[in-house]
Amino acid sequence: MASILLLLLIVISGAGSAAFAGPVDWHEVASSDEGRQWWDGGSLRRSREGNVSVLTRFQAPTTEEKPRPSNDLYVMELDCDQALFRDTSINGLPQFGAQWQPTAGDNLITRVVTEVCAVAGETLP
Repeated sequence: MASILLLLLIVISGAGSAAFAGPVDWHEVASSDEGRQWWDGGSLRRSREGNVSVLTRFQAPTTEEKPRPSNDLYVMELDCDQALFRDTSINGLPQFGAQWQPTAGDNLITRVVTEVCAVAGETLP
């Protein structure tokens, strides 16, 4: 019951999106057969644990059936030292208990992790 109330409080207050309000600074990584992906340079944050949080946008490849594929927004937490990631929010919905995972050959996520970690290492305290 307490977890439901907490979720409602987060959704109603908009706390999940407050950190990313304002203009975005999209950086597109090299596209692949998997689609296209961007990360927002203005959303980079370092957590107390030393991980990096970033807003990303993914677009599946276009097909005859879907000439205008949808875009999905993710808040990703990155462990730059181990090259791991987890999606803490997908399209504004919190992903409680998200597990750390390797990029597992996903070229787009690998490129996001590489680029974001390089920039974060130079710009974040």
